[in-house]
Amino acid sequence: IHKFQGQILHSQEYKIPAGFQGKRVLVIGLGNTGGDIAVELSRTAAQVLLSTRTGTWVINRSSDGGYPFNMMVLRRHHNFIAQVLPSCILKWIQERRLNKRFNHANYGLNITKGKKPKKIVNDELPTCILCGTVTIKTSVKEFTETSAVFEDGTVEENIDVVIFTTGYTYSFPFFEEPLKTLCTKKIFLYKLVFPSNLEKTTLAMIGFISLTGSILAGTELQARWATRVFKGLCKIPPSQKLMAEAMKKEQLIERGLMKDPGVDKLDYISYLDDLASFIGVKPNVPLLFIKDPRLAWEVFFGPCTPYQYRLMGPGKWDGARNAILTQWDRTLKPLKTRTVPGSFKPASVSHYLKAWGAPILLASLLLIYKSSFFLK
Repeated sequence: IHKFQGQILHSQEYKIPAGFQGKRVLVIGLGNTGGDIAVELSRTAAQVLLSTRTGTWVINRSSDGGYPFNMMVLRRHHNFIAQVLPSCILKWIQERRLNKRFNHANYGLNITKGKKPKKIVNDELPTCILCGTVTIKTSVKEFTETSAVFEDGTVEENIDVVIFTTGYTYSFPFFEEPLKTLCTKKIFLYKLVFPSNLEKTTLAMIGFISLTGSILAGTELQARWATRVFKGLCKIPPSQKLMAEAMKKEQLIERGLMKDPGVDKLDYISYLDDLASFIGVKPNVPLLFIKDPRLAWEVFFGPCTPYQYRLMGPGKWDGARNAILTQWDRTLKPLKTRTVPGSFKPASVSHYLKAWGAPILLASLLLIYKSSFFLK
Protein backbone atom coordinates (compact mmCIF):
# COMPACT_ATOMS: atom_id res chain seq x y z
CA ILE A 1 0.00 0.00 0.00
CA HIS A 2 3.00 2.31 0.55
CA LYS A 3 3.68 2.28 -3.21
CA PHE A 4 0.20 3.54 -4.03
CA GLN A 5 0.21 7.22 -5.00
CA GLY A 6 -3.52 7.84 -4.92
CA GLN A 7 -5.73 8.83 -2.01
CA ILE A 8 -6.00 6.39 0.92
CA LEU A 9 -8.85 6.65 3.43
CA HIS A 10 -10.34 4.69 6.31
CA SER A 11 -14.12 4.44 6.46
CA GLN A 12 -14.00 6.70 9.52
CA GLU A 13 -12.81 9.53 7.26
CA TYR A 14 -15.48 8.98 4.60
CA LYS A 15 -18.43 11.35 4.96
CA ILE A 16 -20.21 12.08 1.67
CA PRO A 17 -19.79 10.90 -1.96
CA ALA A 18 -19.59 14.43 -3.37
CA GLY A 19 -15.79 14.52 -3.76
CA PHE A 20 -15.53 11.29 -5.74
CA GLN A 21 -17.16 12.27 -9.06
CA GLY A 22 -15.56 10.56 -12.03
CA LYS A 23 -13.04 8.62 -9.92
CA ARG A 24 -12.24 4.92 -9.80
CA VAL A 25 -12.61 3.85 -6.18
CA LEU A 26 -11.51 0.59 -4.54
CA VAL A 27 -13.36 -0.29 -1.33
CA ILE A 28 -11.61 -2.97 0.72
CA GLY A 29 -13.77 -4.99 3.11
CA LEU A 30 -17.33 -6.21 2.65
CA GLY A 31 -19.11 -5.63 5.93
CA ASN A 32 -22.14 -3.40 6.44
CA THR A 33 -19.97 -0.28 6.17
CA GLY A 34 -18.18 -1.44 3.02
CA GLY A 35 -21.46 -2.34 1.33
CA ASP A 36 -23.07 0.99 2.24
CA ILE A 37 -20.10 3.05 1.03
CA ALA A 38 -19.84 1.11 -2.24
CA VAL A 39 -23.54 1.62 -2.99
CA GLU A 40 -23.41 5.32 -2.15
CA LEU A 41 -20.29 5.91 -4.27
CA SER A 42 -21.81 4.02 -7.21
CA ARG A 43 -24.05 7.05 -7.86
CA THR A 44 -21.15 9.48 -8.33
CA ALA A 45 -17.89 7.60 -8.98
CA ALA A 46 -16.89 6.41 -12.45
CA GLN A 47 -16.41 2.86 -11.12
CA VAL A 48 -16.52 1.21 -7.71
CA LEU A 49 -14.51 -1.96 -7.02
CA LEU A 50 -15.46 -3.87 -3.86
CA SER A 51 -12.81 -6.27 -2.55
CA THR A 52 -13.74 -9.16 -0.25
CA ARG A 53 -11.70 -12.07 1.08
CA THR A 54 -14.57 -14.21 2.36
CA GLY A 55 -17.76 -13.12 0.58
CA THR A 56 -21.03 -12.54 2.44
CA TRP A 57 -24.74 -13.20 2.51
CA VAL A 58 -26.75 -10.09 1.61
CA ILE A 59 -30.04 -9.61 3.44
CA ASN A 60 -32.94 -7.28 2.66
CA ARG A 61 -34.29 -4.96 5.33
CA SER A 62 -37.81 -6.06 4.45
CA SER A 63 -38.95 -9.67 4.46
CA ASP A 64 -42.14 -11.67 3.96
CA GLY A 65 -45.21 -9.46 3.71
CA GLY A 66 -43.05 -6.33 3.87
CA TYR A 67 -42.29 -6.77 7.56
CA PRO A 68 -38.79 -5.94 8.86
CA PHE A 69 -36.39 -8.86 8.44
CA ASN A 70 -35.69 -9.05 12.18
CA MET A 71 -39.37 -9.53 12.98
CA MET A 72 -39.58 -12.55 10.71
CA VAL A 73 -36.31 -14.21 11.76
CA LEU A 74 -35.70 -13.49 15.45
CA ARG A 75 -38.31 -15.81 16.95
CA ARG A 76 -38.19 -18.39 19.70
CA HIS A 77 -39.44 -21.26 17.57
CA HIS A 78 -36.61 -20.56 15.09
CA ASN A 79 -34.14 -20.91 17.96
CA PHE A 80 -35.80 -24.15 19.05
CA ILE A 81 -35.50 -25.59 15.54
CA ALA A 82 -31.86 -24.46 15.26
CA GLN A 83 -31.00 -26.27 18.50
CA VAL A 84 -32.47 -29.64 17.50
CA LEU A 85 -31.83 -29.81 13.76
CA PRO A 86 -28.48 -31.22 12.56
CA SER A 87 -26.15 -28.40 11.53
CA CYS A 88 -25.90 -29.68 7.94
CA ILE A 89 -29.69 -29.53 7.48
CA LEU A 90 -29.88 -26.12 9.13
CA LYS A 91 -27.12 -24.80 6.88
CA TRP A 92 -28.93 -26.13 3.78
CA ILE A 93 -32.20 -24.46 4.82
CA GLN A 94 -30.49 -21.13 5.51
CA GLU A 95 -28.53 -21.13 2.24
CA ARG A 96 -31.63 -22.04 0.25
CA ARG A 97 -33.57 -19.16 1.78
CA LEU A 98 -30.75 -16.64 1.40
CA ASN A 99 -30.27 -17.59 -2.27
CA LYS A 100 -33.99 -17.26 -2.97
CA ARG A 101 -33.73 -13.55 -3.81
CA PHE A 102 -30.63 -14.01 -5.97
CA ASN A 103 -27.90 -16.61 -6.36
CA HIS A 104 -24.93 -15.21 -4.45
CA ALA A 105 -22.43 -17.28 -6.48
CA ASN A 106 -23.58 -15.58 -9.69
CA TYR A 107 -22.79 -12.19 -8.13
CA GLY A 108 -19.39 -13.16 -6.72
CA LEU A 109 -20.67 -12.92 -3.15
CA ASN A 110 -20.70 -16.60 -2.15
CA ILE A 111 -18.79 -17.53 1.00
CA THR A 112 -15.22 -18.73 0.44
CA LYS A 113 -14.88 -22.41 1.34
CA GLY A 114 -13.56 -22.87 4.85
CA LYS A 115 -14.44 -19.32 5.94
CA LYS A 116 -17.03 -18.41 8.56
CA PRO A 117 -20.29 -17.24 6.95
CA LYS A 118 -21.31 -13.68 7.66
CA LYS A 119 -24.27 -11.51 6.75
CA ILE A 120 -24.76 -7.87 5.85
CA VAL A 121 -27.93 -5.84 5.40
CA ASN A 122 -28.08 -4.05 2.05
CA ASP A 123 -31.05 -3.53 -0.26
CA GLU A 124 -29.17 -2.01 -3.21
CA LEU A 125 -25.86 -3.87 -3.55
CA PRO A 126 -27.20 -6.73 -5.76
CA THR A 127 -28.78 -4.18 -8.13
CA CYS A 128 -25.53 -2.18 -8.31
CA ILE A 129 -23.60 -5.36 -9.18
CA LEU A 130 -26.21 -6.26 -11.79
CA CYS A 131 -25.97 -2.79 -13.37
CA GLY A 132 -22.16 -2.84 -13.32
CA THR A 133 -21.71 0.24 -11.12
CA VAL A 134 -20.12 -1.99 -8.44
CA THR A 135 -17.69 -4.79 -9.33
CA ILE A 136 -16.87 -7.52 -6.80
CA LYS A 137 -13.19 -8.46 -6.58
CA THR A 138 -11.12 -10.93 -4.56
CA SER A 139 -8.67 -9.77 -1.87
CA VAL A 140 -5.81 -7.48 -2.87
CA LYS A 141 -2.39 -9.09 -3.25
CA GLU A 142 -0.38 -5.91 -3.78
CA PHE A 143 -0.50 -2.31 -4.97
CA THR A 144 1.57 -0.47 -7.55
CA GLU A 145 1.69 3.31 -7.94
CA THR A 146 -1.67 3.46 -9.72
CA SER A 147 -3.13 -0.05 -9.77
CA ALA A 148 -4.21 -2.98 -7.59
CA VAL A 149 -3.21 -6.61 -8.17
CA PHE A 150 -5.73 -9.15 -6.84
CA GLU A 151 -5.28 -12.70 -5.57
CA ASP A 152 -6.89 -14.18 -8.69
CA GLY A 153 -4.25 -12.51 -10.88
CA THR A 154 -6.45 -9.73 -12.27
CA VAL A 155 -5.19 -6.15 -12.29
CA GLU A 156 -7.26 -2.97 -12.05
CA GLU A 157 -5.47 0.08 -13.47
CA ASN A 158 -5.88 3.79 -12.76
CA ILE A 159 -7.22 3.51 -9.21
CA ASP A 160 -7.76 6.99 -7.77
CA VAL A 161 -8.93 6.23 -4.22
CA VAL A 162 -8.64 3.28 -1.82
CA ILE A 163 -11.07 3.16 1.13
CA PHE A 164 -10.43 0.63 3.90
CA THR A 165 -13.55 -0.64 5.68
CA THR A 166 -11.71 -3.33 7.60
CA GLY A 167 -12.99 -2.52 11.07
CA TYR A 168 -11.47 -1.14 14.24
CA THR A 169 -9.41 -2.25 17.22
CA TYR A 170 -10.73 -1.67 20.74
CA SER A 171 -8.73 0.26 23.32
CA PHE A 172 -9.42 1.78 26.72
CA PRO A 173 -6.54 4.20 27.39
CA PHE A 174 -8.35 5.71 30.40
CA PHE A 175 -8.14 2.39 32.31
CA GLU A 176 -5.13 1.20 34.30
CA GLU A 177 -3.50 -2.19 33.84
CA PRO A 178 -4.47 -5.02 34.01
CA LEU A 179 -8.02 -3.76 33.42
CA LYS A 180 -6.89 -1.85 30.33
CA THR A 181 -5.78 -5.04 28.57
CA LEU A 182 -8.42 -7.41 29.93
CA CYS A 183 -11.33 -5.27 28.73
CA THR A 184 -10.12 -5.53 25.13
CA LYS A 185 -10.57 -9.31 25.40
CA LYS A 186 -14.30 -9.90 25.65
CA ILE A 187 -13.73 -13.38 27.04
CA PHE A 188 -12.60 -11.71 30.29
CA LEU A 189 -15.91 -9.85 30.61
CA TYR A 190 -18.47 -11.91 32.52
CA LYS A 191 -21.48 -12.14 30.19
CA LEU A 192 -19.77 -9.32 28.24
CA VAL A 193 -20.59 -6.88 31.04
CA PHE A 194 -18.45 -7.23 34.18
CA PRO A 195 -14.60 -7.39 34.14
CA SER A 196 -13.58 -10.73 35.65
CA ASN A 197 -10.59 -9.41 37.61
CA LEU A 198 -12.43 -6.89 39.81
CA GLU A 199 -13.00 -8.05 43.39
CA LYS A 200 -15.71 -5.43 43.85
CA THR A 201 -18.31 -5.08 41.14
CA THR A 202 -18.00 -1.34 40.52
CA LEU A 203 -17.70 -1.29 36.72
CA ALA A 204 -19.99 -2.52 33.93
CA MET A 205 -19.31 -2.41 30.19
CA ILE A 206 -22.63 -1.52 28.57
CA GLY A 207 -23.16 -1.97 24.82
CA PHE A 208 -19.81 -3.66 24.18
CA ILE A 209 -21.54 -6.51 22.33
CA SER A 210 -22.14 -7.88 18.86
CA LEU A 211 -25.43 -9.74 18.40
CA THR A 212 -27.35 -11.36 15.57
CA GLY A 213 -30.19 -8.97 16.46
CA SER A 214 -30.67 -5.52 17.96
CA ILE A 215 -27.72 -4.33 20.03
CA LEU A 216 -29.96 -1.78 21.78
CA ALA A 217 -32.23 -4.54 23.09
CA GLY A 218 -29.18 -6.30 24.52
CA THR A 219 -27.84 -3.05 25.92
CA GLU A 220 -31.09 -2.38 27.77
CA LEU A 221 -30.98 -5.74 29.52
CA GLN A 222 -27.30 -5.25 30.33
CA ALA A 223 -28.13 -1.92 31.99
CA ARG A 224 -31.06 -3.43 33.92
CA TRP A 225 -28.84 -6.24 35.19
CA ALA A 226 -25.92 -3.93 36.04
CA THR A 227 -28.08 -1.58 38.13
CA ARG A 228 -29.43 -4.51 40.14
CA VAL A 229 -25.90 -5.81 40.71
CA PHE A 230 -24.77 -2.36 41.87
CA LYS A 231 -27.74 -2.23 44.28
CA GLY A 232 -26.87 -5.66 45.66
CA LEU A 233 -30.11 -7.21 44.37
CA CYS A 234 -28.23 -9.59 42.04
CA LYS A 235 -24.97 -11.37 42.72
CA ILE A 236 -22.19 -12.51 40.39
CA PRO A 237 -19.53 -15.17 41.10
CA PRO A 238 -16.25 -14.12 42.83
CA SER A 239 -13.45 -12.75 40.66
CA GLN A 240 -11.17 -15.77 41.24
CA LYS A 241 -13.78 -18.10 39.76
CA LEU A 242 -14.53 -15.75 36.85
CA MET A 243 -10.84 -15.40 35.96
CA ALA A 244 -10.33 -19.17 36.06
CA GLU A 245 -13.33 -19.72 33.77
CA ALA A 246 -12.18 -16.97 31.39
CA MET A 247 -8.67 -18.44 31.08
CA LYS A 248 -10.14 -21.88 30.42
CA LYS A 249 -12.39 -20.44 27.68
CA GLU A 250 -9.42 -18.58 26.19
CA GLN A 251 -7.61 -21.91 25.77
CA LEU A 252 -10.68 -23.46 24.12
CA ILE A 253 -10.87 -20.54 21.68
CA GLU A 254 -7.19 -20.91 20.79
CA ARG A 255 -7.80 -24.60 20.05
CA GLY A 256 -10.83 -23.75 17.90
CA LEU A 257 -13.27 -25.53 20.22
CA MET A 258 -15.25 -22.44 21.18
CA LYS A 259 -16.47 -19.29 19.45
CA ASP A 260 -14.66 -16.06 20.28
CA PRO A 261 -17.18 -13.43 21.51
CA GLY A 262 -14.73 -10.77 20.36
CA VAL A 263 -15.04 -11.99 16.75
CA ASP A 264 -18.29 -13.92 16.38
CA LYS A 265 -21.76 -12.48 16.88
CA LEU A 266 -23.68 -13.95 19.78
CA ASP A 267 -27.13 -15.42 19.26
CA TYR A 268 -29.63 -12.66 20.00
CA ILE A 269 -32.36 -14.61 21.83
CA SER A 270 -29.97 -16.88 23.76
CA TYR A 271 -27.96 -13.91 25.06
CA LEU A 272 -31.03 -11.88 26.04
CA ASP A 273 -32.60 -14.87 27.77
CA ASP A 274 -29.34 -15.44 29.64
CA LEU A 275 -29.32 -11.91 31.05
CA ALA A 276 -33.07 -11.98 31.67
CA SER A 277 -32.72 -15.12 33.80
CA PHE A 278 -30.28 -13.28 36.09
CA ILE A 279 -32.70 -10.38 36.47
CA GLY A 280 -35.74 -12.62 36.86
CA VAL A 281 -37.60 -11.39 33.78
CA LYS A 282 -37.21 -14.28 31.33
CA PRO A 283 -40.70 -15.24 30.06
CA ASN A 284 -41.89 -18.66 31.19
CA VAL A 285 -43.33 -19.87 27.88
CA PRO A 286 -44.75 -23.24 29.09
CA LEU A 287 -46.54 -21.48 31.96
CA LEU A 288 -47.84 -18.82 29.59
CA PHE A 289 -49.39 -21.50 27.36
CA ILE A 290 -51.42 -22.61 30.39
CA LYS A 291 -52.36 -19.16 31.73
CA ASP A 292 -52.57 -17.09 28.55
CA PRO A 293 -52.40 -19.20 25.35
CA ARG A 294 -52.88 -16.25 23.00
CA LEU A 295 -49.96 -14.35 24.52
CA ALA A 296 -47.83 -17.50 24.69
CA TRP A 297 -48.41 -18.11 20.97
CA GLU A 298 -47.13 -14.63 20.10
CA VAL A 299 -44.17 -14.94 22.48
CA PHE A 300 -43.08 -18.27 20.99
CA PHE A 301 -44.00 -17.82 17.31
CA GLY A 302 -43.87 -14.02 17.05
CA PRO A 303 -40.84 -11.71 17.00
CA CYS A 304 -38.73 -11.66 20.17
CA THR A 305 -39.04 -7.97 21.00
CA PRO A 306 -37.95 -6.34 24.31
CA TYR A 307 -41.60 -6.29 25.44
CA GLN A 308 -41.19 -9.96 26.35
CA TYR A 309 -38.81 -8.99 29.14
CA ARG A 310 -41.40 -6.65 30.68
CA LEU A 311 -44.10 -9.29 31.20
CA MET A 312 -42.96 -10.36 34.67
CA GLY A 313 -40.40 -9.75 37.39
CA PRO A 314 -38.59 -6.50 38.26
CA GLY A 315 -39.53 -3.66 35.92
CA LYS A 316 -42.77 -5.34 34.86
CA TRP A 317 -44.91 -3.18 32.57
CA ASP A 318 -48.69 -3.56 32.48
CA GLY A 319 -48.78 -2.59 28.81
CA ALA A 320 -46.33 -5.30 27.68
CA ARG A 321 -49.02 -7.87 26.86
CA ASN A 322 -50.99 -5.51 24.65
CA ALA A 323 -47.78 -4.27 22.99
CA ILE A 324 -46.87 -7.85 22.02
CA LEU A 325 -50.35 -8.67 20.72
CA THR A 326 -50.54 -5.50 18.59
CA GLN A 327 -46.95 -5.23 17.32
CA TRP A 328 -47.79 -6.69 13.88
CA ASP A 329 -50.48 -4.05 13.25
CA ARG A 330 -48.44 -1.19 14.69
CA THR A 331 -45.43 -2.02 12.53
CA LEU A 332 -47.35 -1.47 9.29
CA LYS A 333 -49.75 1.23 10.55
CA PRO A 334 -47.51 4.21 9.57
CA LEU A 335 -47.21 2.81 6.02
CA LYS A 336 -50.95 2.57 5.38
CA THR A 337 -51.45 6.09 4.07
CA ARG A 338 -53.67 4.69 1.30
CA THR A 339 -56.14 2.16 2.62
CA VAL A 340 -57.61 -0.32 0.14
CA PRO A 341 -60.43 -2.69 1.16
CA GLY A 342 -59.23 -6.29 1.40
CA SER A 343 -55.55 -5.31 1.65
CA PHE A 344 -52.89 -7.45 3.35
CA LYS A 345 -53.68 -8.57 6.88
CA PRO A 346 -51.27 -9.71 9.60
CA ALA A 347 -50.13 -13.32 9.46
CA SER A 348 -52.82 -15.65 10.76
CA VAL A 349 -52.54 -18.85 12.75
CA SER A 350 -53.02 -20.87 9.57
CA HIS A 351 -50.13 -18.98 7.97
CA TYR A 352 -47.86 -19.95 10.87
CA LEU A 353 -48.93 -23.59 10.65
CA LYS A 354 -48.38 -23.77 6.90
CA ALA A 355 -44.97 -22.11 7.12
CA TRP A 356 -43.58 -23.82 10.19
CA GLY A 357 -45.75 -26.87 10.90
CA ALA A 358 -43.46 -29.31 9.07
CA PRO A 359 -40.14 -27.95 10.47
CA ILE A 360 -41.52 -27.94 14.03
CA LEU A 361 -42.84 -31.48 13.63
CA LEU A 362 -39.47 -32.63 12.28
CA ALA A 363 -37.61 -30.86 15.08
CA SER A 364 -39.93 -32.38 17.70
CA LEU A 365 -39.38 -35.89 16.31
CA LEU A 366 -35.61 -35.37 16.39
CA LEU A 367 -35.80 -34.10 19.96
CA ILE A 368 -37.89 -37.13 21.00
CA TYR A 369 -35.42 -39.43 19.22
CA LYS A 370 -32.45 -37.83 21.00
CA SER A 371 -34.21 -38.07 24.38
CA SER A 372 -35.05 -41.76 23.88
CA PHE A 373 -31.47 -42.45 22.76
CA PHE A 374 -30.02 -40.95 25.93
CA LEU A 375 -32.57 -42.76 28.11
CA LYS A 376 -31.36 -46.06 26.68
